[in-house]
Amino acid sequence: MDVTIKDPVWEALSHAEKNHRLYLSQKHTLELFLERGAITRAQYDKSLRDLTEKMGETG
Repeated sequence: MDVTIKDPVWEALSHAEKNHRLYLSQKHTLELFLERGAITRAQYDKSLRDLTEKMGETG
């Protein structure tokens, strides 16, 4: 059985706002990886640059 929880706040966001929040979440994950030594600074920089470009963010 697939259970989903509807979040009224999330549901009210526009597509662009949802994408921006996803971008921020992914950026935070990259920051945590860097902080914990799971990736190098070069890997972080490249991943963030790619993420920013692919998601249409300005940085």
